[in-house]
Amino acid sequence: MTAAYYLGVDGGGSKTAYVILDGDGRTVAEEIGPSCYYFASGIEMLERVLTEGVTAVTAAAGITPAQLDHAFFGLPGYGEVSADVPRLHTIVRGLLGHDRFGLGNDMVGGWAGALGGGDGINVVAGTGSIAYGERRGRAHRAGGWSELFGDEGSAYWVAVQGLNAFSRMSDGRLPQGPLYALLAERVGITSDLDLVGVVVDRWGGRRAEIARLSTVVVEAAEASDLEAGAILRRAGQELVRLVDACRDQLGYRDGEQVAVSYSGGMFSAPLFRTTFSRALQAAGPEFQLCTPLYGPAVGSALYARKLHAIDPHGAELPKLPTPPAPHLKGEVTDV
Repeated sequence: MTAAYYLGVDGGGSKTAYVILDGDGRTVAEEIGPSCYYFASGIEMLERVLTEGVTAVTAAAGITPAQLDHAFFGLPGYGEVSADVPRLHTIVRGLLGHDRFGLGNDMVGGWAGALGGGDGINVVAGTGSIAYGERRGRAHRAGGWSELFGDEGSAYWVAVQGLNAFSRMSDGRLPQGPLYALLAERVGITSDLDLVGVVVDRWGGRRAEIARLSTVVVEAAEASDLEAGAILRRAGQELVRLVDACRDQLGYRDGEQVAVSYSGGMFSAPLFRTTFSRALQAAGPEFQLCTPLYGPAVGSALYARKLHAIDPHGAELPKLPTPPAPHLKGEVTDV
């Protein structure tokens, strides 16, 4: 029997992850490459990044792209520029040499991985933020409106709030807490106004560079900086608003339990997970927080397997894993 191979691609604001699973769900190969977020750099950059990444991960698996049974590419910003969608499909078709693939926003892989493809909502807080859920065949997204006027609760949003707090601490509009010294040290400045030169001039306001400063805000909050702690609490509340919007649009009945999970770099910090958990509890007892089953890249590969299973030419495959059992109500420690 010929082995089956499913490629999952999770594009993010900071990196792109590639995973190949076999028909039993075992990881065959995985690679990490640069971000494929192309809005500022042009679609040619996305084509180059995906070509390099797919070439590397298939070579590591000992196969060619033509041997993939199915693939799913979760791309940041997919669907937000309708005119780009045909070009994106053309790029992937040329890269793989066949039509056995699906494209979607990277939120889909996050949801499929975290909840195993089961009904519920996954919220992403990486460089950007978005929530996506499915219930009884119905889907809805909330958030993901870009760093210019959205992405609340994301790493970029947290970092910008931290930069703003630094400016107010420098001016005397806020008392100086640990955030003030930690941020200056991380950026490498000895004169406060040099922050403008670094972020605006040297970094060119680049999204990924700024987003990395979110770790400074978390570190400051862990050092009892009051303003940093408040920023994380607001971030958690903003993410819960995304979840709540999905819950309403998916048609959950009053009091019906909603499985909620999470993905993205912000959730790698225990303090941030706890802050989000507390905000979710405050929103209502029907929200049941679940530990993610898999990461977004594996989720994309699982979604590729699901697409292949419903393809009339695809072999019948085992069902995706069921969602994990929810945590006990009131549990807010390491989620």
